[in-house]
Amino acid sequence: MAMTEQYRKWIQELLTRYAALWNGVEGLESQVLFDRVHDRYQWLRMGWKGSERVFNCVMYFDIRDGKVWLQQNWTDRDPAAELVEMGVPREDIVLGLQPPEVRPYTDYGVA
Repeated sequence: MAMTEQYRKWIQELLTRYAALWNGVEGLESQVLFDRVHDRYQWLRMGWKGSERVFNCVMYFDIRDGKVWLQQNWTDRDPAAELVEMGVPREDIVLGLQPPEVRPYTDYGVA
């Protein structure tokens, strides 16, 4: 359980930092949502580009069975590598955004 608590902290730090970098870019607002009860963490961008409504989930993580799942990443950043630098073991990160048959070749965990 101690590692899960540390993973929560690191994911929240990462998403907060990313969201701050892009807040206000193109007039869009960044928000981070942390569901610590169900271990779901996301970064949203929203607002208006002219007359077009923008509402996107830019990045999404969850924690399942002690592993960090990266489910969405619409950036050019490598959040999995940054989590490894923070201390998350590679085998505890699952790239859920990759098909299950590809995950064994990603150099990360496979659930």
